[in-house]
Amino acid sequence: MIKYTAQNQLTLELFKHPFETELDRKNRWVILAELIPWDDLANVYCSKLDATSGRKSVDVRTVIAALIIKHKLRLDDRGTIDMISENLYMQYFCGLKAFATGAVFDASLFVDIRKRMGGEEFDAFNKIVIDASENLKPHQSRIKRKGGDNNQNKGTLKVDATVADQEISYPTDLKLLNGCRENLERIIDLLYNAKADATKPRTYKRVARKSYLDIAKKKNKTQKAIRKGVKQQLQFVSRDIKAVDGLLDKPAREARLKKRDRQILETIRQVYKQQKEMYDNKTHKCEKRIVNLYQPHVRPIVRGKDKARTESGSKINISEVNGFCRVDRFSWEAFNEGGDVKLQVENYKIQYGRYPLYFLGDGIYLTRENRKYLKSNGIKIVGKPLGRPPKTKESPSEKYYKKKKGAERNHVEGKFGQGKRGYGLNNIKARLEQTSESWVNAIFFVMNLTKLMQVALKYKTSFCLVLKIAHKSILETMSLRISIAQQYYVRNSTMSPG
Repeated sequence: MIKYTAQNQLTLELFKHPFETELDRKNRWVILAELIPWDDLANVYCSKLDATSGRKSVDVRTVIAALIIKHKLRLDDRGTIDMISENLYMQYFCGLKAFATGAVFDASLFVDIRKRMGGEEFDAFNKIVIDASENLKPHQSRIKRKGGDNNQNKGTLKVDATVADQEISYPTDLKLLNGCRENLERIIDLLYNAKADATKPRTYKRVARKSYLDIAKKKNKTQKAIRKGVKQQLQFVSRDIKAVDGLLDKPAREARLKKRDRQILETIRQVYKQQKEMYDNKTHKCEKRIVNLYQPHVRPIVRGKDKARTESGSKINISEVNGFCRVDRFSWEAFNEGGDVKLQVENYKIQYGRYPLYFLGDGIYLTRENRKYLKSNGIKIVGKPLGRPPKTKESPSEKYYKKKKGAERNHVEGKFGQGKRGYGLNNIKARLEQTSESWVNAIFFVMNLTKLMQVALKYKTSFCLVLKIAHKSILETMSLRISIAQQYYVRNSTMSPG
C-alpha cells in the first residue's frame, strides 16, 4: 500500500507548530517546496513500488524530500534524519502536517531508496524539473517547442565527461596484496577446526607483516624494492589460497563462511590472478583491473589531470542546457565519450521538441562522423574546424563571437566544480554498484533543483519589476490627468462671472 500527501492538501498556514509566530515564507525550504512538482516526482517513485501488497509505505513525499535534504546539505543517513527532526522548515518541506520530534523514518531506509532509485528514475526526475523551469520562463525565453511554434533549432547543448571518485584508499599493488593476505589469514581462522584438524596451516603472518612494513614505511620507494615486495606478498597470498582450498575441501566447512566472506574470497582469487599476470609480464595494465578489495567494480580511469593522472571511480558523460544537467551515460569502465553525441542530441530533441542550434564540446566529440551528423540536422559546431585553415581571414568581430561562444563551454566545467566541491561528487561514499549510481544521479538532481530555484527567483524578480514600473507609469498618468483637470477647473472658475 502507498501513502502520499498530495501537494494541494498542504498549505503553510495550516501547518501546526508549537510557536505563535508564523513561518517565514521567504525561507529557502518553503520556496523550494512550492516550486517542486511533487505529484509528478511521486508518480515516478511509486512506479518502483507495489501498490497492491505489503504494509503501508512511508509517505513518498517525505522520502523524496529527505533525499534532497541529504545531498543538498551533504549529510550522512543518520545526520539527515536528525536534522529533519530538529527543523520546522524541513518538516514542512517533507510534507508533515505538524511539528514532530521523532524520526520521520529509520535511517537504514536510505539504503533501500538507493537500491530502488537508479539512473532511469533520476533521469525522469530531471526531465520533470527541466519542464518545470521552462514553464517559469516567459514565452520568448523558452526552448521547448509548443504546438504553434516553428521547428527551427534553438538553444545550446554543452557536453563533457568526468570521473566521480569513490571514497577508497589510494590503490597500490603492494597495499592491495597485503589486504588480500590479511583477509585470507582471517578466513583460515574461521575455517580451522581444532578438534577435527591435526595442525593449523602455517601463514607466516608475522614475517609477511614485517616484509610489508619494511617497504611501506620507506619515504622513497624504488621500483626494485616495490617489485621485490610485490613478489613476496604474491608468494604469501598463493600459500594462503592453497591453505583455504584445503580447508574448504573438508565437510561442513564452507557453511562457516558468510556471504560477504565468500565474495571477498572470490575477489582475492581474481586479484591474485591479475597481479601475478602483471608481475610476470612486467606491466601495470590488465583487463578489468581491481583496485579495491571491497569494491571490485571500481576501475582506474586515466584522465591525465594535473592533480592525478589516474582516478578511481565511475565515468559519467553529461549534457548541460541553461544550467540544467542530465547524466547521459554512467559506466565503471573507461569509454570514448565521442560515441555518445547522437544519444545526447536526440535526448535534447526528446526533451525540448527540437534540435539545438549550437553544439559545444571537446575535440574528442568533434569527429568527422559526428560533424556530419550535426551538420545534417542544422546544428552549428563551435570548435576548431578540420583540415587546413581557410585562406580568407576572419574579421575581428567573427573571431570575437566564436571565442565568446566557445567560452560558454566553461559552464559545464563549472557544473563539475559545483558538484565536486559543493555536493561531494568527488567522494562517493556508497559501496555498491547500484547505490553508487544512485548517489551520483541524486547529486545532479539536487543541483538541478538549486538551478530551478534560481530561475524562479530571477523571473519572479523581473515580473515584479515590470509590475512596479507599470504601476509607477499608471500613477504618473493618473497624477498628470489630475493636474490637467485641476488646471482646467481653475481656468474655468476664473473666467466665470460668479
